[in-house]
Amino acid sequence: MADPNPKERLLTAEVLDKFSTLITTALGLVAALAWNTAIQTLFTEIFGEAGSKLAGQFFYAILVTLVVIFATIYVGRAAERAKKAEEEKGGLFSRSKE
Repeated sequence: MADPNPKERLLTAEVLDKFSTLITTALGLVAALAWNTAIQTLFTEIFGEAGSKLAGQFFYAILVTLVVIFATIYVGRAAERAKKAEEEKGGLFSRSKE
């Protein structure tokens, strides 16, 4: 079987990159929905039924937002380091081969 030309390899790498991003996002959403119920139950236990209605929900939303921001920054930096390392090695996502 013939080896695909460099442009086809580049397209394949881009498709794999996008596909992995979509799968990761979908799995992240599933995990977030699973944690959502658990954390809301925890806030109800801590603040009680009345306290968890408004103040607890705002605190929960702020906490989740901060966690997502820091996790996104961390994952983005890790992905950039991995991508640079692959490009230096001439790996799968290297764009220097055309």
